[in-house]
Amino acid sequence: MQESRDDVICLGDLKQRVLAFAQEREWEQFHSPKNLSMALAAEAAELMEHFLWTESEKSRDVVKEEKRRVLIKEELADVVIYALEFANQTEIDLTAAIEAKLVTNAQKYPIEKARGRSEKYTEL
Repeated sequence: MQESRDDVICLGDLKQRVLAFAQEREWEQFHSPKNLSMALAAEAAELMEHFLWTESEKSRDVVKEEKRRVLIKEELADVVIYALEFANQTEIDLTAAIEAKLVTNAQKYPIEKARGRSEKYTEL
């Protein structure tokens, strides 16, 4: 089995590559937080489109279809690229933000209350 690139590439390296890509094309002038957040939402919608009208359990099969999987990977990559560029342009330390959010979520969703349940923390 091939080693996942997720295990060998640093988030900071990806952020730098995304930033360099935008800088080389002089796109930073267009990359305001407003525009990037809208682009991020648009790409997320394009990702969701692959699952529209599909039952939840069937959606697991959709990602296994070869042709669809290629398109889904591209849309997911677009979502992550825009998220990384948003972090670049707003000078947000994404790793620190994720770590802090995991702590917050652990407090909102304690294992003994949340395990196996999908309710919002206010309903637990």
